[in-house]
Amino acid sequence: MSITSQPLSVRQISTAVNGRSRTAQAIAAEVLERLAAWESVQPQTFIQRQPAEAVLAAARQVDARIAAGERLPLAGVPFAVKDNIDVAGVPTTAACPDFAFTPQRSAGTVEHLIAAGAIFVGKTNLDQFATGLVGTRSPYGAPRCVFNHDYISGGSSSGSAVAVAAGLAAFALGTDTAGSGRVPAAFNGLIGLKPTRGRWSTRGMLPACRTLDCICVFTAQPADAALVDEVLAGFDPEDEWSRHQPATPPELPASFRFGVPLPGQLQFFGDAESADLYQRAVARLTAAGGAAVSVDIEPLLRAARLLYTGPWVAERAAVLEPLLRTRPASVHPVVRAIVTAGFGVTGVDAFRGLYELQTCAAAAARLWTRVDLLALPTAPTIYRVSELLAEPVGLNSNLGLYTNFVNLLDMSAVAVPAGFRRNATGFGISLVARAWMDRPLLQLAQRYLEAGAAFETPPVDAGSRPVTVQLAVVGAHLAGMPLHWQLTSRGARLVQSTRTAPAYRLYAMANTAPPKPALVHVGDTGDAIELEVYELELAQFGSFVAEVPGPLAIGTVQLADGSQVKGFVAEPRAVAGASDITLLGGWRAYIASLK
Repeated sequence: MSITSQPLSVRQISTAVNGRSRTAQAIAAEVLERLAAWESVQPQTFIQRQPAEAVLAAARQVDARIAAGERLPLAGVPFAVKDNIDVAGVPTTAACPDFAFTPQRSAGTVEHLIAAGAIFVGKTNLDQFATGLVGTRSPYGAPRCVFNHDYISGGSSSGSAVAVAAGLAAFALGTDTAGSGRVPAAFNGLIGLKPTRGRWSTRGMLPACRTLDCICVFTAQPADAALVDEVLAGFDPEDEWSRHQPATPPELPASFRFGVPLPGQLQFFGDAESADLYQRAVARLTAAGGAAVSVDIEPLLRAARLLYTGPWVAERAAVLEPLLRTRPASVHPVVRAIVTAGFGVTGVDAFRGLYELQTCAAAAARLWTRVDLLALPTAPTIYRVSELLAEPVGLNSNLGLYTNFVNLLDMSAVAVPAGFRRNATGFGISLVARAWMDRPLLQLAQRYLEAGAAFETPPVDAGSRPVTVQLAVVGAHLAGMPLHWQLTSRGARLVQSTRTAPAYRLYAMANTAPPKPALVHVGDTGDAIELEVYELELAQFGSFVAEVPGPLAIGTVQLADGSQVKGFVAEPRAVAGASDITLLGGWRAYIASLK
């Protein structure tokens, strides 16, 4: 049984509110109930939810505008926003608390949506600084595939996809540099529209790669994405990256040719189910009036490799340079390792990369003489959260095989569902075409979905109660400390802030980076030490323990109330050269004393 109803419909809500058969307030109240229920399932979906009264107040304003005779294209439609896009008065964190700031003005897209009657419900989680296709690189936790919580949601727009698939918002804004608005759509059975670069304003969006980024949208149906596009498409004179749409945008012929990779270029990394679902999708697209044409996509794959092996990683470094120079520990270690590589890129490297990209672009342009669009797997496979935590870079690269090149080569794309694997995770294909083919691709996506039986969406996984372990932390893993992400990335939940029994001494170990304490049980000569207790699923606890370096270890810690939990303990060698800081009562007080 799903914890929520089916995903919300943008058009149905707008029609109902404009027609006064339902009020925006009634819809907002329903969504608030769904959001509250979802907190017990995936609290890591949102970084910050809009207060209930603010949501209801916005809905009342929409109802008043409708009563006054206005017709609003998005009347009463609840939407969420990825937390690297500004909403006035709401902190923008980009999933990095030390980076957070509160904008005074909303992003251009958000301004248009609210003016059109949409109701903002919250800021969603993401791979930190939009760096990743996985959804596991956030100190706020790792959103999971809504249909199977063992698997990743996809990223970087992880929370936005989950919010729509779980029926918490009718649509959600994400951003897409390398596939972040398409991969999560595939895994969660959604439409992911990645507009042509410059079609929608990017003012008020924290960039990942400023020359490549675009804001994107997740919806349940192509018609819903088309309605959002109607509101957002247009030139923004305040955005230096905005572009004018051609006077006569390209169209798609009724009998169209779609490119598929040469057999040797199809890679699913051993996922036979994905390979089968892709072939079925090709057959469905043929039934929708298309003719499949095998094409050589090697120039596209070469362009895709440039995104992280070429000079564009330096563009990411340019965005984060102040933080990386002054507070590098604030950045997730995987993100930090990827982005700091950009500091080594030279001007010569940049020009070589541009020359290589131009070669790829010329070859890609020749494809359009043979086909009208490409139909590619959105992602070749999917991985468990535990697998991504164990191998965060290589597996992420696999997921971007068919998405990384699209913005580099100035293409438009729409991700559409293509069925589900036996483990209930979604598989999808992407319809990719030249720039400004956004609306024809959405229309084709609808034809494609109507060409066969509806995909049977599995029920949202409300999650049976997993086996969990409680873990006490006393130092660098405390909330706000440098290693806290190792807990949140595993979905750890804070149970309580308390103290140990009065039987411990706390030491600041020598020569550790970041600084770490050693908690030692000494009996009657000890004192009570402040700590936090977190709850982790058993598998996540095991992966955490495997990363604990000596002379620290995980043992049993007695709490002030007499109960016992697993927690950090130390071998005798940990106190060699260490400072006894027991009298300070805890690690936070010690860190504060150093300032």
